[in-house]
Amino acid sequence: MADIVLNVEIRTRFGTGGARQTRGEGMIPGILYGGSEPPVSIAVKAGEFRKALHTGKLLGHLVNLKYGKEVQPVIAKDVQFHPVTETPLHFDLYRVDAHQSIRIMVPVRFRNHEESPGLKRGGALNINLHEVEVLAPADSIPEEIFIDLTGLDIGDAVRAADLTLPERVELTPHHQGATVASIAMSSAMGVDEEEAEAEAGAEAAEEEAAATVDPEASES
Repeated sequence: MADIVLNVEIRTRFGTGGARQTRGEGMIPGILYGGSEPPVSIAVKAGEFRKALHTGKLLGHLVNLKYGKEVQPVIAKDVQFHPVTETPLHFDLYRVDAHQSIRIMVPVRFRNHEESPGLKRGGALNINLHEVEVLAPADSIPEEIFIDLTGLDIGDAVRAADLTLPERVELTPHHQGATVASIAMSSAMGVDEEEAEAEAGAEAAEEEAAATVDPEASES
């Protein structure tokens, strides 16, 4: 069930000038597309849109679009931000059926760092994918996918195919063979091991040199 409702208005002016005018009136311009109906230019009050955005449950989630008495489920597909102020400038909404399966990117999160032997030894967590593409019902899109680092040592890797996914959610073929993350030796560990090897080599050389010293030569 969608928690967020966006009250939209239909825009009658299009293009860069129309979008600029919409923002000047305190609204965020957007576009509604998908399904069998043509795209529609829409707008939402800036304060309402920012409030929905800050919940973390807008982008990539099922929300309800409300226009007058009409309500329909949509997915917030994309939001464009100002490169400096990070103010939302434009958004894309995609029409869906609440139970329709869609492809969508879901963030990956890691937990139990302290239970990883590799990280305890000073290893580094190398993240190859910060999100994975899944096929999920529009009303059951996971907010994030967790990876448990318990027991992972240096050299171990987590592959997308090994992820535990919610019911009715599956990986798309695009990411099924991908490596999500791995535990690797850190640069600091490499330096420490090189120093240890150098010290061990120096000690061995000293012991060998001491063993080959001529006792009579040392007495004279």
